[in-house]
Amino acid sequence: MGFFDRNRVEMERRGIGLSRLPPGQYMTDRFPVLHAGEVPRYRDLNSWDLEILGEVELPVKLSYSELRGVGVVERTTDIHCVTKWSKFDTIWGGVPMSRIFEVAKPLPSATHLIVWSEYGFSTNVALAEVASDSDAMLALEYGGKVLEPDHGYPVRFLMPSLYFWKSAKWVRRLEFTRSDQPGFWERNGYHNHGNPWKEERYS
Repeated sequence: MGFFDRNRVEMERRGIGLSRLPPGQYMTDRFPVLHAGEVPRYRDLNSWDLEILGEVELPVKLSYSELRGVGVVERTTDIHCVTKWSKFDTIWGGVPMSRIFEVAKPLPSATHLIVWSEYGFSTNVALAEVASDSDAMLALEYGGKVLEPDHGYPVRFLMPSLYFWKSAKWVRRLEFTRSDQPGFWERNGYHNHGNPWKEERYS
């Protein structure tokens, strides 16, 4: 019996329905760390802010405390990495994207969200998909604790309906745009959309 078969047997033993596992994936209890470049380190967040701009009625810069003040909720969701691991029932705390929409008020002309991270990294998501994913958030916590630096502290964009590279770490800017703008990974061979159920891994 191969690794993937054993993995599915273990899922069944734990009572986890196989329907939760996208094709080509395997279950893991670990939380692998994958990223390009260095991990940002912040001595404090006094000079940190999140900029929201572009096709919005109310461009704004939020400090970390102001972002938390928008309203933190908890969500439990599955996540799926393009490198084929899936982790079930992960617990995140953060500001739902629906509340970010209420703050910035995207214009009808906005079609996409470009999430910008430290060092100029970015990823792109269709705005309609962000709006339809009730688990999409700006994550500040994981497992009941503040995010660790390796997992995106202080803020990570969470979009669990897509492969996990879309859940950009170390977010600094949300740009609402009139058109699609492929991000770093999308320009370097990854699929522009990234639906795990369709195995949209690479372009």
